[in-house]
Amino acid sequence: MNDKVKFELEFVIQASPQLLFQYLATPSGLSEWFADNVNSRGEMFNFIWDNSEEEAKLLKRKSDEFVRFAWSDNEDDSFFEMRIIVDEITKDVSLFITDFAEEDEVEEAKLLWKNQVSDLKQVLGST
Repeated sequence: MNDKVKFELEFVIQASPQLLFQYLATPSGLSEWFADNVNSRGEMFNFIWDNSEEEAKLLKRKSDEFVRFAWSDNEDDSFFEMRIIVDEITKDVSLFITDFAEEDEVEEAKLLWKNQVSDLKQVLGST
């Protein structure tokens, strides 16, 4: 198995950190943009797309700041994290994504995140 490559993306989001966090950390919020449906039981989240289902464990979360998940079928230390960064001077809100992918799939994974975050911006009314 190839080692996964860590990559990071940053998106400016025109929304309050509190509102944005609800879309990152709750099943109802995640099902608005990340997956077709999301269910959770404790730390375990089930993400459902079309006919596929993936389970992820919520590793860490800090209100209005970040959530970190790891896919259950993960055989390494990879995770995906969605972190909210607020610029102290401009007060601009950014969503900072950290994820891992096989080396030959990084560009495809980045494109997937860009599409997902585009959906999130649409839901939030952020341009």
